Amino acid sequence: MTNVELVTAADVHLMQGLAQRVTATRQDLVNAEATFGELAWNWGREQARDGANRPRRLWFSGGDLVAWGWARLPHRVRRGDGSVKDVTDACLTYQVHPDHAGLVDEVIDWYDGVAAGIERTVMPSAADEFALGRWAAHGYRTDLTALGDDGSWTQLNERDLVDVEQPVLPDGFRFRTADEAGPKAAVQAHLDAWPSSPYTIEAYQGVRQTTAYRGDLHFLVEAPDGTMASSAIMWFDEANRTAEFEPVGTHPHYRRLGLARAMLLHGMHRARTAGATQATVACLGAPGHPRARGLYYGLGFRELSRDAPLIKTAAAG
Repeated sequence: MTNVELVTAADVHLMQGLAQRVTATRQDLVNAEATFGELAWNWGREQARDGANRPRRLWFSGGDLVAWGWARLPHRVRRGDGSVKDVTDACLTYQVHPDHAGLVDEVIDWYDGVAAGIERTVMPSAADEFALGRWAAHGYRTDLTALGDDGSWTQLNERDLVDVEQPVLPDGFRFRTADEAGPKAAVQAHLDAWPSSPYTIEAYQGVRQTTAYRGDLHFLVEAPDGTMASSAIMWFDEANRTAEFEPVGTHPHYRRLGLARAMLLHGMHRARTAGATQATVACLGAPGHPRARGLYYGLGFRELSRDAPLIKTAAAG
């Protein structure tokens, strides 16, 4: 076992390796934000900004990483629109290989230690009955607010790539890649889709540092006026032949034109050419967030797994 430290690019590579092994064994047990692509995306965009507020711990067996915990502690976020948000609670992302399920108790103890005296949240897979029982034994309860109509829990969706329709863009629009468009355009496409995002060129450089990132699989749709109207990064897990889209977004002025649909179809064709047999994409699962889910369902995706949001109040110890 290691000491408490901050996540490095080498750690992300190990964590992605565990995600691949869990995916091969029980894909429905891959926890929220612990997928192959989510790990690269989240670490890359956050490590330059608030990595100091995200300690981690790794557990090994015979030289193989078999569990990890990555905590987000209270911090201040400066958004791209100039606003400031104070995050006052703690949140844990973690993964335990099912062959070492008992380590979840050590993960919980570590989390309770680094976030002592703070309200704590965690989102294990709803399919992980053993882990859910252990979290409950440590005083964690269902987060009813997160499960409300406007809650923030996530579901992972998947579809096979056997029969993928051809993408159709409106006249004057064309597909580009981040390699072709360049960093400034790639970052602006993200900020146009999420104006309050703290994403920067420096954050994008962090994403590019991850071994899983490929600029030729970072897709954009260019509008006739040169605006990058829609974008998505595709993360190709060669070991499991799975292509994961994260993030996916469209400029508000160019929504309802079918751009995201066409872009994802284009990406799925590229994924199939690369050897993928499955595509995945995450979305908010609560009833109050139907738009992305409707897009993905319309493309043939169906729910694979979902979060089970849990909370432990500061008063609970």
